[in-house]
Amino acid sequence: WPDPPAGANHRPGRKAGSLVSLVDGELTLFLERGGKTLLAWPAGEAEAASPEDDARLRTAVEALAQSARAGALGSVTVERINGAAALSAPIGRVLEAAGFHATPRGLRLRP
Repeated sequence: WPDPPAGANHRPGRKAGSLVSLVDGELTLFLERGGKTLLAWPAGEAEAASPEDDARLRTAVEALAQSARAGALGSVTVERINGAAALSAPIGRVLEAAGFHATPRGLRLRP
């Protein structure tokens, strides 16, 4: 498994119920079993100035949102992204653009 993304305090692991998203063969998202923690590997600074400009990250988040809307995941509430609270994490804005809504616990998407 790769090193955790910058700021994350734990590593991804092979566990039943965890999800990964690959874009063009590169690990982009790891959603922990239960969906509370999301690890994201954005493209390098040369490719994207901010998470919203990262096409690879947007593609992975949209695929996650489509899976949740289709009922494959049930309701998903992401509380932490790369070690930070989801509501204040820069990548949280990408989730909101894909249809996640702010709640007191984090960012939620229901089927």
